[in-house]
Amino acid sequence: MTDVIPVDEDQLRMEIQRHYAEVASSPDHEFHFHTGRDAARQVGYDESIIDDIPDDVIASFAGVANPFHFGLPGKGETVLDVGSGAGVDVIIAARAVGPEGRVIGVDMTPEMLDAARRNADRMGLDNVEFRKGLIERLPVDAESTDLVISNGVLNLMVNKHGAYKQVARALKPGGRFQIADICVDKPVSEKAKRNIDLWTG
Repeated sequence: MTDVIPVDEDQLRMEIQRHYAEVASSPDHEFHFHTGRDAARQVGYDESIIDDIPDDVIASFAGVANPFHFGLPGKGETVLDVGSGAGVDVIIAARAVGPEGRVIGVDMTPEMLDAARRNADRMGLDNVEFRKGLIERLPVDAESTDLVISNGVLNLMVNKHGAYKQVARALKPGGRFQIADICVDKPVSEKAKRNIDLWTG
């Protein structure tokens, strides 16, 4: 059963894209969330996996926690990053899986996809690919990934059940889902649910 959430889904997507297009193009701008290397440190990334990522590559990082807290992917694995943004988590995963592995990033914001492709090129990675798409309709084959990661994306979505179903479809039998996100532990009012600014902020 899917919860009915009283917000215009198309309008929400447009606002999210607007926010993250600005993060991609102007990462030094002041946002209502932290970005860049300092943000990665604050949310628990080990210095050893981010210290050699150039400042301009990590500048548009906008995650809320560290999905690799639960462990890095293994050599040769296929990883899917849903809501991959500027590609920092993709870069970390790509280096962990090595040349025999593969990482796919999916994002709906063209500016973030452009930034992610530039960043992967800058890091010299040829085992990554970025695809435009929505988590509710993931552009990947069924049972094609060993690990799905997500960082601060599911909380922005209206159709969370649809997203989880797509993640389950993408995973191989025995695959893993490592999520970093924001949760609330008390009921949210109907008025707040209708406020687009609260969804994106």
